[in-house]
Amino acid sequence: QVQLVESGGGLVQTGGSLRLSCVASGSIFRFNAMGWYRQAPEKQRELVAAISSGGRTNYADSVKGRFTISRDSAKNTVYLQMNSLKPEDTAVYYCNLDNLGSNWPHPGRHWGQGTQVTVSS
Repeated sequence: QVQLVESGGGLVQTGGSLRLSCVASGSIFRFNAMGWYRQAPEKQRELVAAISSGGRTNYADSVKGRFTISRDSAKNTVYLQMNSLKPEDTAVYYCNLDNLGSNWPHPGRHWGQGTQVTVSS
């Protein structure tokens, strides 16, 4: 059984920063990939950023230069540092785990419960 628990969301003003964390527990395989996706109201869930076990990263064009994904594999934790936040970044952010790393660059089947990020103008 795999569990993903996100934290770090909240309300921030335009131009502000937030750091999201996601801890994976359970049967976690070594060569996994982890990522962050987001879903705004009435929109489809979309990739924000993903990182492989080897450190390869993939970012949505809309967040390049503003967001940074990183991981601590020893702690089964992935982070998303979000800077220069904009109102259009407002969404529920979901952590994702591709436990075998075989779906890259697509998401795996394990999802967290989501954390709300709201950017006020």
